[in-house]
Amino acid sequence: MARLLSVNVGLPRDVAWQGRTVHTGIWKAQVKGPRRVRQLNIDGDGQGDTAGHGGEHRAVFVYQDESYRYWQEHLGRSNLVHGQFGENFTVEGLADTNVCIGDRYRIGSALFEVTQPRVTCYRLGIRMEEPDMAALLVRHGRPGFYFRVIEEGDVETGDEITQIAVGPERMSVFEINALLYMPPHPPERLERALRIPALSRGWQRSFEALLEQQKDNKTAGNAGLGPSASPAPAWRGFRSFRVARKIAESGNVTSLILEPVDGRPVADALPGQFVVIRLEPSAAQAMTRSYSLSSGADAASYRISIKREPHGAASLYVADELKTGDVIALGAPRGSFTLRPDARPVVLLSAGIGVTPVLAMLHALAAQGAMQDVWWLHGTRNGREHSFAAEARGLLARLAHHHSHVCYSVPDPADRPGLDFDTAGHLDRRLLEQLEVPRDGDFYLCGPAAFMSDLTAGLAALGVPPDRIHTELFGSKPSLTPGIAAAPKPRAHMPAGATGPGPMVSFARSGLNVRWGPSYASLLELAEACDVPVRWSCRTGVCHNCESGLIAGTVDYAPDPLDPPADGNVLICCARPRNDVVIDL
Repeated sequence: MARLLSVNVGLPRDVAWQGRTVHTGIWKAQVKGPRRVRQLNIDGDGQGDTAGHGGEHRAVFVYQDESYRYWQEHLGRSNLVHGQFGENFTVEGLADTNVCIGDRYRIGSALFEVTQPRVTCYRLGIRMEEPDMAALLVRHGRPGFYFRVIEEGDVETGDEITQIAVGPERMSVFEINALLYMPPHPPERLERALRIPALSRGWQRSFEALLEQQKDNKTAGNAGLGPSASPAPAWRGFRSFRVARKIAESGNVTSLILEPVDGRPVADALPGQFVVIRLEPSAAQAMTRSYSLSSGADAASYRISIKREPHGAASLYVADELKTGDVIALGAPRGSFTLRPDARPVVLLSAGIGVTPVLAMLHALAAQGAMQDVWWLHGTRNGREHSFAAEARGLLARLAHHHSHVCYSVPDPADRPGLDFDTAGHLDRRLLEQLEVPRDGDFYLCGPAAFMSDLTAGLAALGVPPDRIHTELFGSKPSLTPGIAAAPKPRAHMPAGATGPGPMVSFARSGLNVRWGPSYASLLELAEACDVPVRWSCRTGVCHNCESGLIAGTVDYAPDPLDPPADGNVLICCARPRNDVVIDL
């Protein structure tokens, strides 16, 4: 008979870790007497990170005494106490291999439903003093699980646990956990899992993504965990391309027409994708940068368009020194900010040089003779900085149903309202409402960070679903460091102290080249030492939050990821460079 051995609660606290402060509710302590269980947690308990460990479907975490005994033997530990795994209920029975998603149990006067396995993160490693603990739980099939509270009530140590309902499909916590994290991911089992109403929405979305990946025959990577699926890069590393032409698009934007030196056709690029280029002004200086392709597919060449920045070494070199006939290195097109093949209205919103990827989308729509409504909404400072104005007008004229609105924030006296631009000001929610932009379309946004955040929030306020808002941000993406307080960070910089003797690590979006040194356990740690924006959660190759583009080079893993990243990507949390690498960070 299953039994409740311990009720454990604890409020979030701040703990020191690797020179940082982590806010976490992983520390739990046993309590005596009855405790009220409520919809979101137990009286006296709290979650430090409600994005990962809270909410109605993750109200109560359950772990088994049998797993305690297993870990004591496996880790050689005799000092484990109930609550050490952050669980609210330590139980006798209810093994992960026997309990199924959707099962319901009565404990005391409360009624519970099993919703999902535990999603582990680095904070369990802190609590256990075992950095690889997040990966070990998944690898050994002992994650534990969450309860949703169906009926609030009181529970107490010693209460019997009575099963009162069996979940549909009879898929165990063990099976569901392995289905997400461990290959293979059979489509018939994914379909079974999606027929379980009790399964939490986050896990449903992951399984939907994996199922879509199976249908598209994209077998590499884990779409349920990693970045949005996109085709594998057409080649690894760099190919040599010659500058066939330089074109001044405006007072501050230069386009490069690039043709492969070897004469072979270029690879197809999806509209909206970007390339990484390597510029070498001298033998001692190399710069890697990311630029969106700004035109439609062409079997013979690519076009990139680069804004001159006052303190941008690469953009100044391109504008002032790079010559027609010069050769540069180019990575294959990549990225998931691409035009969806739907019949819904398409709304292309851009500001400044953010026009480049959506211009490639407009090229594609014009080439295919798209019949749906296409909206072209662009903002820039004035006519001198209005790149591609005539090109965009020509492409729109080829579409059966098109709408255009251009904003100049600081128009020049010579700029003509109604001809060169439509509105003096900025693109914002108010203007979208005035224009009656359809809210049932797909929205593609690219521009400066403030433009992106304001318009994304504005579209959400207008009722546009999140999955219809597609964004691309130039420069580094925002960090994701769960549990660590947000704080202003300096621009990416060389790490403190002497540089290492190892391979060169180039962070393409941050424009930084750093020698690898033995003091770093992973590429993630090197990036953090340089204040390169990074995203992570488990730090052990489980969650794929750190998955990033690997433009060039090869890596070794320790520990090995449970499921490898997509082709052309790398899990930086457990990777070390084998040779010179270029990473899309």
